[in-house]
Amino acid sequence: MTNSNGRPNPSIGCSVEQCQYHYGAQDFCSLDKIQIGTHEQNPTVNQCTDCQSFQPKQ
Repeated sequence: MTNSNGRPNPSIGCSVEQCQYHYGAQDFCSLDKIQIGTHEQNPTVNQCTDCQSFQPKQ
């Protein structure tokens, strides 16, 4: 995962306001790159995937 650049990244949309990388009132991530993973052995729907770059706001 790349560190936050302090600006919205228009290539990464995000609506998770509880994440420290969520960019304020805009629904974007402020990271240059995120890591996506899964918690399932055989993911078949988007609910099976996770943003592994998520960090809770402090």
